[in-house]
Amino acid sequence: MPCLLFSRMVPAFNANNMGAIGPLILINVLYGLIGAVMAWVIKKTFWVPHRFRHGLMVAGAWGNIGDIPTAVAQGITANAPFNGTSDENLAVAYIAVAILTFFVTFFPLGGHLLITKDFEGPDVESEVLIERMRKRRKAMAEGPPQLVRRIARRLSTLPASDAEKSAGERPEQDVQDNDPKSITESIPALTDRSLSTRVAREQEEEFGANRASRQVSERNAPSGITSATPTVVHGDDEHIHHVVQVSSVRFTDAEVESASALSSEKRQRIYRRALRNFFFYMLKPAPLSVLISLPIALIDPLKALFVAPDASFQPSFHPVAPDGEPPLAFVLDTATFAGNASVPLGLVCLGSALARLNVGGRENWARLPRGAIAALALGKMLLSAVVGVGIVIGFVHRGLLDANDKVLQFVCIILAGLPTATTQVYLTQIYNPTGSAEHVAAFLIPQYIIMPLSLTALCVYALSYLFPS
Repeated sequence: MPCLLFSRMVPAFNANNMGAIGPLILINVLYGLIGAVMAWVIKKTFWVPHRFRHGLMVAGAWGNIGDIPTAVAQGITANAPFNGTSDENLAVAYIAVAILTFFVTFFPLGGHLLITKDFEGPDVESEVLIERMRKRRKAMAEGPPQLVRRIARRLSTLPASDAEKSAGERPEQDVQDNDPKSITESIPALTDRSLSTRVAREQEEEFGANRASRQVSERNAPSGITSATPTVVHGDDEHIHHVVQVSSVRFTDAEVESASALSSEKRQRIYRRALRNFFFYMLKPAPLSVLISLPIALIDPLKALFVAPDASFQPSFHPVAPDGEPPLAFVLDTATFAGNASVPLGLVCLGSALARLNVGGRENWARLPRGAIAALALGKMLLSAVVGVGIVIGFVHRGLLDANDKVLQFVCIILAGLPTATTQVYLTQIYNPTGSAEHVAAFLIPQYIIMPLSLTALCVYALSYLFPS
């Protein structure tokens, strides 16, 4: 994969299509957010296994950006109505940007950590989850009728109209609310003189003790921070008085400075760890090849070391090797040769991963969350594709995507209809103490069954939209 990305990005990118990188990243982020929202709705509507409650969000947000779109793009853009090898290289270069977006959001930004959360804490039985979801659905079904009844009840108890009030008619409820006798009757505990006197005496004694301790603390502490304690209530027959009692908790300057230093040191340690993890993941082969390829492709003197100048770039300095080729053309040839094996090997690994998935027999299928599985499969393969087409068309009309760049639009459309990434299978097997990924298998297999039909239909629509003639 790194060799494939390098060999396609260096000749394909130039100053003319550099502006497509930003919209391409934005579209991929939007696809991820839409998938995450869709997964959240599914989790709130259907029951999901406890050990897959966060994995469902990962399955919705991240698609299989890699082997599948690369194989499709290479197979279609290398032929008419596209422009052959140049469009094929450009399509893979655009997919490389999507791969970089995937790696940045999934690894350095912590998307893969959601999978680890599934295996924290005790397990919850499926029957308990099903019962919770049943009660939630019942509450959701009963919610609107209860709201209508509550509104109707409030409307029926509204006070009299302004005309009745001006005629001298006073509602009976208002008279009761403003009657001192009714207030006294509503709080009989406070009208008991002995009880109120005893409460007042106890509160005064407590207030005096706190005041004495505050005076001692003020003499012994040089500086401090003041905090409020709960309100003290004094009651009698006629009135209710609220007295706010304040006590002082004192800390020395050295203690305050020590706490601030510890919190600052902890924040710095967290920042250093996050930065270290970010660079650790960005130095992986695939994102590193993208980061190396972009500067080479966009800086003409560097690009001339690998690719012979043409109409797309004319550097002022372009050295030539004894064989008439650029000095580092052999590096690009080697990367091209090795990169040609990327898609076949990637598809072999994909098939192997799917073949090794095991969800048990028919009795296990009966216990699986069939509603959530079907909803994710249809949403990921059909609904996301439709929404993605709408986003691409809207971006073209708004001028965010170049209407003349057919390759960019085609890549953006096929990226909208991808199944869940098989990377989740590997990571689940790593993070799961048992080493299994049965829940992931149950959610992935239906998507990959639908994919041949849905992705083919998506490609047909994309070609008919881009080349209507």
